[in-house]
Amino acid sequence: MRLQLHLIVIIRDMTQPIATGKEYIDSLRNRDLNVYLLGEKISDPVEHPIIRPSINAVAETYDLAQTNPDLASAISPYTNERINRFLHIAENPSDLILQNKMQRKLGQLTGTCFQRCVGMDALNTLHSVTYDIDQENNTPYHKRFLSFLTMVQKHGFVIGGAMTDVKGDRSLLPHQQHDPDLFVRVVDRNEEGVFIRGAKAHQTGCINSHWMVVMPTVRLTEMDQDYAIIGALPVDTKGITYIYGRQPSDTRHLEEGGLDTGNQKFSGQEALVIFKDVFIPNEYIFMDGEYGFVSTLIERFTCYHRRSYVCKSGVGDVLIGAAAAIAEYNGVDGASHIKDKLTEMTHLNETIYGTGIASSYQAKAMNSGVYINDDMLSNVCKHHVTKFTYEIGRLAQDLAGALVVTMPSAKDINHPELGSIIKKYLRTKADLDPEDRIRILRLIENMTLGRNAVGYLTESLHGAGSPQAQRIQISRQMQLEFKKQLARALAGILPDPDEEADQGGDSYMSRVFSLPESSVD
Repeated sequence: MRLQLHLIVIIRDMTQPIATGKEYIDSLRNRDLNVYLLGEKISDPVEHPIIRPSINAVAETYDLAQTNPDLASAISPYTNERINRFLHIAENPSDLILQNKMQRKLGQLTGTCFQRCVGMDALNTLHSVTYDIDQENNTPYHKRFLSFLTMVQKHGFVIGGAMTDVKGDRSLLPHQQHDPDLFVRVVDRNEEGVFIRGAKAHQTGCINSHWMVVMPTVRLTEMDQDYAIIGALPVDTKGITYIYGRQPSDTRHLEEGGLDTGNQKFSGQEALVIFKDVFIPNEYIFMDGEYGFVSTLIERFTCYHRRSYVCKSGVGDVLIGAAAAIAEYNGVDGASHIKDKLTEMTHLNETIYGTGIASSYQAKAMNSGVYINDDMLSNVCKHHVTKFTYEIGRLAQDLAGALVVTMPSAKDINHPELGSIIKKYLRTKADLDPEDRIRILRLIENMTLGRNAVGYLTESLHGAGSPQAQRIQISRQMQLEFKKQLARALAGILPDPDEEADQGGDSYMSRVFSLPESSVD
């Protein structure tokens, strides 16, 4: 098993670094993946019409690094070469802010999920967590992680992060479940590594990745040590099965012409990943039984990742543009209430972006040297995302009108007898091709009801923790005692020393008023 894994790595190490979208797509060919979609095993995921749009979205992350290297790439201190920003370890607040700007741009370019944010946030999280484990336990995890990081940076691989277990009965810890495999766990080990079993759900872009980092998903106790495992492995490792997640209207990509698809080129990807006694060599294990650090891992990862949801502001830009376009096509773009709705959509969208990028601006250095963004504002950003995307989508449907869900199909529109009649009655302005109106309406449908609503709406609600998870983190950092002291001071009430809040150290307010360590253009 170990020899097979190393052969895979050696073969890939002989290739040139992946730099362009085309090179990335070519790197996915001829892999021995065990993928199922709609009940059938897929022999060639790259050319499958349902899967290919998600691959195209990842390819954009490479092409943006070519056309805008200052935004989407960085110089790595580990390779001393320019690498894709999705593989870069944040060395200062500027790096985190540029991540956010890159995420918004990619949302604008694809109108969907481009599937690399989990891997980026996992790498930055593991940089500090492995360091802290080593400092306490004299383990070799950080050195192993840096070796792995350097390898993937040199070759430009896509890294997928696999955290979400299927969880079973949510009221029970992993070791209490009726089936121990409902959380990924170590089931066997030898001198060379461990074997894991279980499943990860909702895995974004996993089939489109080169490597996957498996991490725990809930806080663990001493009885759950077998579940405290972090490891990296190639996605085509023997024993892994991928069951592709069904998305609304996904079979429209099987139809010719593309008129009914909405987004002509791009989509997201999620899958259920099954691990059946999958082997991870020691050199790719970054936690093995240190259950006390799992809560640290989860808190740091969610801090990075909830802020990463500024990507939805880029997708929101597309939806706002589509809503404005359909208002123009319908001849109502001059109406005051239409302008007001577009203004509200923009206000909500910019609020998402503003809180996310502010979180990055207020970053701090961890002991390992990596920077992490502000946790309070990260949770505020993600909590906005759980609500505001839905309101933006509602307003987009409002401006689109009922035709967004009642249009005839592309087959009817292209029918030799019906087509001209349909276009006659769907024409609004004399100089407007009715097919352009149809395409914009299909795009709005796609983003608010169809395939890419998965990434823009449902993922916005449940990704990186559902809304209550953010509210818990926000409530923990409210610093009500400190704020009561502010009120008492201004009201002329002498403060009670026993109620004085800690205003120093790592408090949220201390970061609010601290000066930035580096400037950002």
